[in-house]
Amino acid sequence: MDIKQLSKPLSIDQIEFRVQSINKGGYATILAYKDARVDQQRLDEVVGPLSWKREHKDSNRNCVVSIWCPEKSQWVSKEDTGTESNTEAQKGLASDSFKRACFNWGIGRELYDYPVIQVKLAQNEFRVEKDRNGKDVVRATWDFKLKDWVWFSQFDENGKLSCLAAVDSQGNRRFTWGEYRKESK
Repeated sequence: MDIKQLSKPLSIDQIEFRVQSINKGGYATILAYKDARVDQQRLDEVVGPLSWKREHKDSNRNCVVSIWCPEKSQWVSKEDTGTESNTEAQKGLASDSFKRACFNWGIGRELYDYPVIQVKLAQNEFRVEKDRNGKDVVRATWDFKLKDWVWFSQFDENGKLSCLAAVDSQGNRRFTWGEYRKESK
């Protein structure tokens, strides 16, 4: 077992993207995040499915992720806390605390180094409407299809993100950060 493999950058197909907010000018702030299944898969691949465990405490608010250390013949643990999600409070809380505990093991930690992703939306991709209190709220329309975008990333020799880009379903480049470098063979 090479524990350093937990910290290997996630591939772009393991990263998900969602809209955090859209301002009245039509700029969307997009978040890159990992799903709990990615953490489970990385733990299974690196330490083996029988050599890690998760335990939830404090009504799922805290999660302890432990890895068996054969050299010490004991479990080594890292713990973190989470927050409830807007859709399924308890499930979201358990998932968030687990993902955060896995960040402590290094899984997906490079996501903290991702740039702020802001994208100018086309006029048909957002609308301004009033909420029940009469306040303006900006929402994406069905024409904004972030799930259909193709993302690309590159990392330098130290595992730091060096390039991030996205192309929409029509082939239009929607976001670019950093500089693409050709891979040497």
